Amino acid sequence: MDGHTNGTNGSCSKPSEPLTDYYIPDYILKPDSAQVIVDKAPCCPVVVFINSRSGGQLGSSLIKTYRELLNNAQVFDLSEDAPDKVLHRLYCNFEKLKSNGDPIAFQIQSSLRLIVAGGDGTASWLLGVVSDLKLSHPPPVATVPLGTGNNLPFSFGWGKKNPATDQEAVKSFLEQVKNAREMNIDSWHIIMRMRAPREGPCEPIAPLDLPHSLHAFHRVSRCDSLNMEGYDTYRGGFWNYFSMGMDAQVSYEFHSERKRNPDKFKNQLTNQSTYAKLGLKQGWFAASLTHPSSRNIAQLAKVRIMKRPGDQWEKLKVPRSIRSIVCLNLPSFSGGLNPWGTPGSRKVQDRDLTAPFVDDGLIEVVGFRDAWHGLVLLAPNGHGTRLAQAHRIRFEFHKGAAEHTFMRIDGEPWKQPLPKDDDTVVVEISHLRQVTMLASDPCKSKSVNDPSSPMCRSNHEDDEHNSLEDEDEWEEGRKKFGAADTFKFPDEVDIAHLS
Repeated sequence: MDGHTNGTNGSCSKPSEPLTDYYIPDYILKPDSAQVIVDKAPCCPVVVFINSRSGGQLGSSLIKTYRELLNNAQVFDLSEDAPDKVLHRLYCNFEKLKSNGDPIAFQIQSSLRLIVAGGDGTASWLLGVVSDLKLSHPPPVATVPLGTGNNLPFSFGWGKKNPATDQEAVKSFLEQVKNAREMNIDSWHIIMRMRAPREGPCEPIAPLDLPHSLHAFHRVSRCDSLNMEGYDTYRGGFWNYFSMGMDAQVSYEFHSERKRNPDKFKNQLTNQSTYAKLGLKQGWFAASLTHPSSRNIAQLAKVRIMKRPGDQWEKLKVPRSIRSIVCLNLPSFSGGLNPWGTPGSRKVQDRDLTAPFVDDGLIEVVGFRDAWHGLVLLAPNGHGTRLAQAHRIRFEFHKGAAEHTFMRIDGEPWKQPLPKDDDTVVVEISHLRQVTMLASDPCKSKSVNDPSSPMCRSNHEDDEHNSLEDEDEWEEGRKKFGAADTFKFPDEVDIAHLS
């Protein structure tokens, strides 16, 4: 590997010795390369994916530094190389080399770790690709916060601030990756079915001209088993959350504004300030005055849940004041806040609630009234309106309830037109499978397999004083940000209910 100059530490003729722990030789990465003799495999081989368009110029700077410290061929710019093609090529080469008796290829595949730097949408894109590979031992993923939506990195101990890009900072991060522990997280499949409109568009396609990889939904092909004559069917997936309502509307306006004026959105603090201003402009802080009651969740849709696998569907009572609903998988939302919190022991007994685990096959359903409502999350033990925990959830939109609504998956929002005819639009979310993340300390996410994870707080730690109770005695909460690519439809989902 060619030598490089480190601007802060002087001359460096070759990679410092610890970086051999991460270095992957060319013949592993490039199928057409000549095989060379390697004494031993790296103990922590990594493949790095970086979104050069995230974080202003930071993405490009990170690519440069990683390529200085590692093999250029193991560092990829996502604006140039799609991760599905990269990983497919790599794993095909693994199989070829292993069939030829190469022990180094076997060892590298067994200990491979992936690094992805970008916003939540970028991280979710890579997680979707890894999930679709359906490997017997999928590589775990570490996430570098880069941009505005950094709930995934924050959930697993990687922070939420944009990183430094110098060599020492990257070396330190690689050391963390080497020492990180593996943690499984649930992935969630989402399907939408609606009768094909007689005229005009009615598609969940983001009008923001997002990259194909970040589109939350994809229309199924005519030969797909999900396809039904006279209906349009879409599917997608997520790891952090699906939201609908006013918070998604504000996010949609933010993304639209950023698309129109990209030069104004290169600073993280500026982005957050603009987001807050758009919330004010959209009336999120005075929703009871500015937001039509017809767009409240209870007016828009009937919500049903299945609490555990094999249970019957039951109607979920949603207070009339709720203007935003979030189906949350991770304990980081709205810049690191946790709207579910940890229920007190009385709530656990009275409402069959648990702490939010990321690998328990359950998703937390939380409601919000307005932005002021969200301020309760800043208080100790503050949380949102805990509506339910469920294995599956279904939204059945009322006939002609509204012309459109706003939806968002892991930070990728869109304006969803709704049919005006007499048909119903159905959105169903169900547990799909799991992928493996890398977790560093302090890690907010909790596993059901971790004996130190809290099941609940004791009675004297209950959160009565930090929840806003409405007339229906629901506790209260708030909103915010991240997308996945291709998902296979799970066999156990009964698609007859979606017709």
